[in-house]
Amino acid sequence: MRDWTAIQERYLRDDLPVRLGGLAANLNRIKSFASHDANHEVVESILDESKYFIEWTAAEAEIDTAAVLVELQIQLACWQRRWASIWADPVQRNRVAEQSSAWSKRILDLSGLLA
Repeated sequence: MRDWTAIQERYLRDDLPVRLGGLAANLNRIKSFASHDANHEVVESILDESKYFIEWTAAEAEIDTAAVLVELQIQLACWQRRWASIWADPVQRNRVAEQSSAWSKRILDLSGLLA
């Protein structure tokens, strides 16, 4: 079991743009790890962690950014709910990988880190 309190304390030390960058990195990890069958639990853990990152960040974000984060949170929850069937189907898994990559780019843009 992960110590979410310690992770939250560490995560909240960063400014909002860095937190969004961390979330974007997690989403990109989903794409990277989804290509290997053995990474089922790792990807599921990243989904969980990403949902926490959103929870800890959305309240401090501007309203438009918060709305995007809520939309992403819903997407992650939908994936997680169907995770066993998604992982078992290479087409669905590839679709999630591509969608998570698109989400990563969108969140990274919102972070302003590349500006």
